Amino acid sequence: MAYTLRELADAAEVTLRGRGEIEIDAVAPLNRAGPRNVAYCASSRYRALISESRAGALILHPEDSGVFSGNALLCDDPRVAFARIARLLHPPGPVQPGRHPSAVIHESASVADSASIGPQAVIEAYACVGHQALIGAGAVVGERCVVGAGTRIEARAVIMHDCVIGERCVISPGAVIGGEGFGYVREADGRWLKVPQLGRVVIGDEVDVGANTTIDRGALGDTVIADGVKLDNLIQIAHNVKVGEHTAMAGCVGVAGSAVIGKRCLIAGGSGIMGHITVGDDVEVTAMSFLKGSVTGPGRYSSSLPAADADVWARNLGRFRHLDELARRLRRVEQTIKLILSGGKH
Repeated sequence: MAYTLRELADAAEVTLRGRGEIEIDAVAPLNRAGPRNVAYCASSRYRALISESRAGALILHPEDSGVFSGNALLCDDPRVAFARIARLLHPPGPVQPGRHPSAVIHESASVADSASIGPQAVIEAYACVGHQALIGAGAVVGERCVVGAGTRIEARAVIMHDCVIGERCVISPGAVIGGEGFGYVREADGRWLKVPQLGRVVIGDEVDVGANTTIDRGALGDTVIADGVKLDNLIQIAHNVKVGEHTAMAGCVGVAGSAVIGKRCLIAGGSGIMGHITVGDDVEVTAMSFLKGSVTGPGRYSSSLPAADADVWARNLGRFRHLDELARRLRRVEQTIKLILSGGKH
């Protein structure tokens, strides 16, 4: 699909410099773009490549426009403009209405005629699949589930019973929505007794859930993922968690039960969030950090120790083991100094 450069500029809401009538049909990297491609530069690390680019047009910050004599789309945030243009030039494949002969659809389920049901997909009793939704190969939509219009449940994703998925969501392959939460109590003899998980998972509109991510159903209430949330691959969201609008989490984040996370938060990869705490709006958690207590935000929080030379780390580890003793000794020294300065008077 090709668009003129002027059409792309209008769609991305950026300033056009150059020949608006040329046609662009794909995006490409700076160093590989050709005359029918558009590329972008949003980092000083790649600025040296601008003048050498053969792209039909570049998306640039105005301060970089002087080093490129060709067609340009100028804006304050080239990443956002690039994303808008890339979505226009490379849209997802259209949903082809129909039901594969191998799909298993319960007679009581409600499936829109415009929906696409792939091979070996399963749609269980009283489930509802909306207009132009896609249920991929081998995916499962459990009893009484709701899948909103335009949502894509990709291959082998599983939506367990009673869960609600909003409109225009993407549930990636292997994701499990509404599995049993990790709920157990220990009996007097030490054995574990499983607690029934009776809630649901309720997901808003335009939510993306990455491959093999799991979102557990609530124990009594619901686990709630609000509109616009973006979850990477291999994330664990435990029971009764609430995630606010437009929050994004990178891969391998773990969120323990009943945590409440605010709006527009950024949780970097490998981070952990303790159960039963609250994270305020606009909080950023850096990679491999652990939040043990509530933070009201907004702000940037870190708690990880970066890798060091193994010998240095071994020496520091030995020191860490003596921190409590050193702290007590330091308090005694401080008390002694205060006593001396006061002339020995308490």
